[in-house]
Amino acid sequence: METRKEAIAFCKKLAGVYEDYPFHDDNWTVMRHRDTKKTFAYIFEKDGHIWINVKCDTEWRDFWRAAFPSVVPGFHLNKTYWNSIILDGSVPEKDIRRMITESYDLTKKK
Repeated sequence: METRKEAIAFCKKLAGVYEDYPFHDDNWTVMRHRDTKKTFAYIFEKDGHIWINVKCDTEWRDFWRAAFPSVVPGFHLNKTYWNSIILDGSVPEKDIRRMITESYDLTKKK
């Protein structure tokens, strides 16, 4: 997964999800839960790559950051709960999908 289109397509496969552009800036795509409107992924371009901000369990936050140099503290978000995944080809797709899915699970209605 290296493009915005691929990231959006994967997010849309999750149940009850929609794509939003609340900042009136086409660079920022926000993926939300339809029922609560809670955000689980921010997709944007920065420094020539697509980035995805995902919420993460604090127990896994540092694991992901240590495992991949392209997983960094969340850009423009609370770094305690959010990581940014830089889609530069260094993070395996299965791990990107897992982090997105975990963010989806953490933000869905309980």
